[in-house]
Amino acid sequence: MNNLSAAQAAYLAARKRHRRIVTAARILLLVLFLFIWEAAAQYGLIDSFIFSSPSRIVRTFRDMCADGSLFLHAGVTLLETIISFLLVVILGTACAVLLWLFRKLSEILEPYLVILNSLPKSALAPLLIVWLGANVRTIIVAGMSVAIFGTILNLYASFREADPDKLKLIATLGGSRMDTLWKVVLPSNIPMLISISKVNIGLSLVGVVIGEFIGARQGLGYLIIYGSQVFKLDWVIMSIVLLCIIAMALYSLISTIEKHSRKWL
Repeated sequence: MNNLSAAQAAYLAARKRHRRIVTAARILLLVLFLFIWEAAAQYGLIDSFIFSSPSRIVRTFRDMCADGSLFLHAGVTLLETIISFLLVVILGTACAVLLWLFRKLSEILEPYLVILNSLPKSALAPLLIVWLGANVRTIIVAGMSVAIFGTILNLYASFREADPDKLKLIATLGGSRMDTLWKVVLPSNIPMLISISKVNIGLSLVGVVIGEFIGARQGLGYLIIYGSQVFKLDWVIMSIVLLCIIAMALYSLISTIEKHSRKWL
């Protein structure tokens, strides 16, 4: 028993040491990249007007925070992304449930869902602007269009793979199809839904930015397009960096929810 405890302690210590090394290497790599980028800009190896530099981005960030414009643009993009993501989760789950309940409906619609899921969503954005107008609603729909068809297909496929023994048990006890849905299919697919959500939060952000490229007057996507048009490339690169930070933060939030959900399930 003592030997086993010692081995466990050694294993845990090795895992912690490994995590520290990986974290330190990641930070070092980022610092090294920023240092090389800044040095190249300062010594004229790259054109700082075209490629910007960390110091210029920090100054731009500070100036836009001071006048409040950055909070407006980032807040708009974040709000649109969250709304799009929540609608994808709700509508995607509802549609997958309908396909599972009505097999003939799923056989009819599945080819069309596959085609829509494969279609490049950037091709839909100009049409959405014409159909719905250049407004927040259009951008939210653009954000949904990137993720919702994949969500429906993946959830429906997961619903069909529910534990057959549990399904037989419900049927043997005289349960209805709705009983099977609420007692077996949905509970067993909560981990799958959370896993899909980790992907969808990023896809929703991508769709929102595509929509902002075309029909917005606010948001980080608009800031990127406007900055490139007037050659304020510090705005462009700073907005890209902020989008990366937002994507990481949203993904981390879903991952945290996933970890807590394992305790509840």
